[in-house]
Amino acid sequence: MTKDLERDLGLSAVIAISMGAMIGSGIFILPGIAMAEAGPAVILAFVVAAILVVPAALSIAELGTAMPEAGGDYVFIERGMGPAMGTIAGLGTWLMLMLKGALALVGGMFYLEAVMALPSVEAVAVTFAVVLIAINLIGVKQTGGLQLIMVVVMLVILSVFVAGSIIQVDGANYDPFFTEGMGGVFTATATVLVSYAGVTKVAAVAEEIEDPGRNLPLGLLVSLVATSILYALLVFVLVGVIEGEALAGEEAPMAEAVDLLFGELFLYAIVLAALLALVSTANAGILTASRYPLALSRDDLFLDVFEYIHPRFATPAVAILSTGGIMILAILTLDVEQIAKSAGAFQILVYILVCGALIAFRERDLEWYDPEFSTPGYPWVQLFGIASGVFIISRMELLPIVGSVGIVIGGFVWYKLYAQERVEREGIAKGLARREAGRQFVRDTEAQLERSDQYEVLIPIRRDVTREQEDALIQMAAPIVRRRGGRIRVVRFDEVPDQVPLDTAADELTTEDVEFETRTDHLVRYLEVPVEVGEIVSHDSRHAVVNFAERTGADLVLARQRPTSRLETLFGRDADWIMEHAPCDVVFVQHEQRGEIDEIAVVTDRSPFNDPLKVELADAMADTVGASVRFLFAVSEDAPEELLETVEEYHDDLDDLCTVPVDSTIVRTDDEVEGLSEALASADLVMLSTVTHRRLPDLFVERRSDRLAAAIEQPVLLVHSKKTRRGSFLRPILNRVLFD
Repeated sequence: MTKDLERDLGLSAVIAISMGAMIGSGIFILPGIAMAEAGPAVILAFVVAAILVVPAALSIAELGTAMPEAGGDYVFIERGMGPAMGTIAGLGTWLMLMLKGALALVGGMFYLEAVMALPSVEAVAVTFAVVLIAINLIGVKQTGGLQLIMVVVMLVILSVFVAGSIIQVDGANYDPFFTEGMGGVFTATATVLVSYAGVTKVAAVAEEIEDPGRNLPLGLLVSLVATSILYALLVFVLVGVIEGEALAGEEAPMAEAVDLLFGELFLYAIVLAALLALVSTANAGILTASRYPLALSRDDLFLDVFEYIHPRFATPAVAILSTGGIMILAILTLDVEQIAKSAGAFQILVYILVCGALIAFRERDLEWYDPEFSTPGYPWVQLFGIASGVFIISRMELLPIVGSVGIVIGGFVWYKLYAQERVEREGIAKGLARREAGRQFVRDTEAQLERSDQYEVLIPIRRDVTREQEDALIQMAAPIVRRRGGRIRVVRFDEVPDQVPLDTAADELTTEDVEFETRTDHLVRYLEVPVEVGEIVSHDSRHAVVNFAERTGADLVLARQRPTSRLETLFGRDADWIMEHAPCDVVFVQHEQRGEIDEIAVVTDRSPFNDPLKVELADAMADTVGASVRFLFAVSEDAPEELLETVEEYHDDLDDLCTVPVDSTIVRTDDEVEGLSEALASADLVMLSTVTHRRLPDLFVERRSDRLAAAIEQPVLLVHSKKTRRGSFLRPILNRVLFD
């Protein structure tokens, strides 16, 4: 049985936890590093970083009031972007917080060592970690109270330092201000942005906050504003009292400033403030980090044991002990500082995903999504957050980027190996992307059906085409020309050896030539559309077809194609060359035969959305012969209901656009070719999509449209629109992500 967590964190505790997670290395370690990158303009870097965090903070506030659950930004990303991205964000943030907590404890001990001898920095840091783990196990109320005390004492000391030192700053230290230009400011911004990471981490304990609709957004904004002002004032003082070169190389800038201004007496107070800041960061890290495995476990993305809630203290005991244990292990064995820095780019990635998740929730217009706080300036605030996050990542050094990529890969591997088979849900963004894609296809189809320009169809045939095959091709081309106007050009392309002069071959009129012209005239005499007949002699028929289509302004090439093997694809097919180079749409016909058509089946591959050309061809042919159209799409047996709803909605929209009766069939099967073949038994004509074949890949993996065309006996139209011509490797990847 899943147990709930106790709601006893008030507004003051929310502010304390958020500020405690922020005030740490950002002021006690990073100013010297950032000074080397931006010069005195490092002050501006801290302000810019705070501004860039605002979109994520506002998004977290809204999402937290709509879904006040343990796990915070992980929960929002998992619900919005899907379990794969949620797993990556949850595990990555858990690791990042543990490492930053370990770094904070070690850094605090270095400050403590400045005023007293320690037997071992690591040993004392581990002792502090054990104490914090015990406090977190006892209960979150005690944790929030401890956090509040530490933050208040720390703020008092830092405020006294600012008040006492701001009057002693040297204005010459600020001139010149932009020593490294704006490029240096943005680089420093990327470095110090992690100082504000704690502002969003309080959402991890949203399930334990009293009145989250008020306390969560108010606590986040108050803590962000207060911390950014404090950071700006402290950095302003540090730049003003320490010479630039000295500050740029200083690992403990606060201690250096106190030594210059106040001597050893106030050093103890600053050490206390540093110790409180860094220990509170570690405490907040244990508190918030432990909620990530809890949330992952609840969602079947992580080990079930992490879902355990202590019956007496109502705290996630296993998650807290594991988090603390990994922090202790990191203190004893790892170069925590470098690893924690590597997590910086990943933190910004989380900001980007949070903004994207909010957009997904808003745009889906879900009935249950009813936040008590709504982000002002939507969606521009979120779009700014996404764009600025990408920009800042681009300004980072290689190591943080590589570290974040490593976390992403590790999270994805865990999801594939452990979690994927345990979950069936999908993210809101995935459904939104499907629906938006469907709406766009509907708009494109509507525009295609409303076109009134004349349509020129070229039917290229070879000498071996029979009368029946030619008749079938003409009958398929006639409906769309009849609807749009225009003409059909039936052209026989004769290919002669290179040794034969073309003028000699063209002057020879054979009995086959006469027979072709006679039978074509007979076939088209009852058609209600203009038809032109011609013959072209060339050394290369496929080039001749493309050149003729371009010269005459053809809109569609309708040609016969016999089924080919994968081995033939390896050596290159004329059909693929024509599809790649034709200036217009191309349709190939297999199993062509003339007969009554009562039902035209339109099948899509990967994506359920049909190319508008397929819909127009099917509607025109069905309207002419009095047939109906049936749209088919195959899904797996365990396909989510959201996918089925999207397909049904799309088919309903096509029904409104078409002029003929429309049916919809969704085939549930784990063998797509077999399932579709059975569903197509009643169809008289089948339309499939095709693209140019890649020689080596298609030798090993045959396309589904080719396998399906070979598995059925009905006439098949393989439609290739010039708009869908292969030009991006992203299309098949997106189709696989959205529809598999």
